[in-house]
Amino acid sequence: MGLFNNLKAKLAPAKGKVSDLAQRHEDKIQHGIDRAAKVVDERTKGKYSDKIHTGTDKAKGAVDRLAHKDEKDTGGGTTTPPSGPPPAS
Repeated sequence: MGLFNNLKAKLAPAKGKVSDLAQRHEDKIQHGIDRAAKVVDERTKGKYSDKIHTGTDKAKGAVDRLAHKDEKDTGGGTTTPPSGPPPAS
């Protein structure tokens, strides 16, 4: 097993915990991202506003994906078979 696979296996339990925390505290995380962006924008005197805005949007998108990963199909390749009798041949 390669280094990447070992790391991935060790971090798998943490992914669920991070997702749960992101879901429970999503509003606080979003607010923190906004505050950090505002401070950085003020300190740079608006010079990098467009880049800060882009980064803020990407960070919020990542938090949203983490918080709502259980609600979407991740495309893992497993499907639930339809209920009922199998189709006649």
